[in-house]
Amino acid sequence: METVTVSPKYQIVIPRDIREALEIRPGAKVHVLQYENRIEYIPVKEMKKMRGFLKGIDTTVRREKDRL
Repeated sequence: METVTVSPKYQIVIPRDIREALEIRPGAKVHVLQYENRIEYIPVKEMKKMRGFLKGIDTTVRREKDRL
């Protein structure tokens, strides 16, 4: 786990190992959301790069007996 400091302008620096692992480059867009008492940053990816990222996912859904 990394610890960062919030600047007087409310800015933070994403640690290098995390930037490299997530391929975050200058100018990249990141979604910011509050989840309970924490902040989450989610890199925005181009749709073309997202193709196939769910390959192999289990799509079976258990249904109640009275449902189709």
